[in-house]
Amino acid sequence: MSSFPESLTDRFRRFKHRHFAPHADQYEELATYGQNPDTMIISCCDSRVDPETIFSAMPGELFVVRNVANLVPPYETGGRYHGVSTAIEYAVMNLRIKHLVIMGHSGCGGIKAALDQSAAIQTEAQFISRWMSMLDDARISVLASHQMRPSSEQQMALEKEGIKTSIKHLRTFPFVKDLEDKGRLNLHGAHFDIKTGQLSILNHSRGVFFPL
Repeated sequence: MSSFPESLTDRFRRFKHRHFAPHADQYEELATYGQNPDTMIISCCDSRVDPETIFSAMPGELFVVRNVANLVPPYETGGRYHGVSTAIEYAVMNLRIKHLVIMGHSGCGGIKAALDQSAAIQTEAQFISRWMSMLDDARISVLASHQMRPSSEQQMALEKEGIKTSIKHLRTFPFVKDLEDKGRLNLHGAHFDIKTGQLSILNHSRGVFFPL
């Protein structure tokens, strides 16, 4: 049996002393009354992009789901396991969130693998390729429109198209579409540039991202 990582042990002790102790009353309140966030963020699991840090969030303020390339699959009821869909259903129907944000980022490894399957080591199951196949149409479109552009621009373009694709998939969920149409749920797209710290927000009507 492997020992728990010493680095995590040290970090937990710092958390307990520097963060938990000064906010013990808030944690007790959250434990007693539960969570009531008004925003859900679907973000990439990339270790460099942490929504709580980027938005200076305290515990209980954000409902966060992280996966490779911050993707939302289209609505479907087949199969057996639907991790992202389950989280969306819980956040929208039970927590009654008001805002749902898809947040992508620069230098995404999943997007890189979507552009070039050799960019990621995969097992014979090809979990990465199958997951990223959700962006096949977006990839074809980006490569066609950025044929003569550098690979870095193709990457950035697909990162942003991936965000749009996830928002499009969100609207295939009947309960999401219904609440959005009623003005009770707002869908947002955001892209975080790791190098510069710039956050760009999707303008739905124009289909482009503008710096915040």
